[in-house]
Amino acid sequence: MLRGNLAPDGAVIKPAAATAALLQHRGRALVFDSVEDLNARLDDPDLDVTADSVLVLRGCGPKGYPGMPEVANFPLPPQMLELGLRDMVRICDGRMSGTAYGTVVLHVAPEAAAGGPLALVRTGDWIELDVAGRRLTLDIPAEELAMRATSERTISAYASPQRGWQKLYVDHVLQADTGVDLDFLVGTSGDAVSRESH
Repeated sequence: MLRGNLAPDGAVIKPAAATAALLQHRGRALVFDSVEDLNARLDDPDLDVTADSVLVLRGCGPKGYPGMPEVANFPLPPQMLELGLRDMVRICDGRMSGTAYGTVVLHVAPEAAAGGPLALVRTGDWIELDVAGRRLTLDIPAEELAMRATSERTISAYASPQRGWQKLYVDHVLQADTGVDLDFLVGTSGDAVSRESH
């Protein structure tokens, strides 16, 4: 578990699946606002990315997608692969398979679409990952972060259903750190397994 001003309610990394040299890392953010944004720009040969960049994918959490898709272990830019790079620090408010590998911080809570600090990251910001210290830090002054929180635009890529099950879900789903349950179900049922499940 990691915490810091970028993940006040926590984030998860699997150190055994990460590249040891990246477990302590500082780099500039390269931000993607959605899976569609990632897919549209990742292969661009003019993408401003280096081996030290920290790739940030937001809009993939419970509210933002909606749902919590298995997209956190997203691919590296082709120009980095051509240099022989096989891993980079990646940060996402979504999830990934437990069998995946890479230096991937996921389940960032609160997610960007729920007003989490991940929404305030700009391309070029410095991010520090310190797995031994269990920290994930956006290296900007608290005053700047507060100013961004009051002035940042709403990101249109986040889910904003107007009716139906999706609206009910987006309006009531909890964050990753509390189990992505629906708030109106908490404490009402489902706290016991009635039959053997294995």
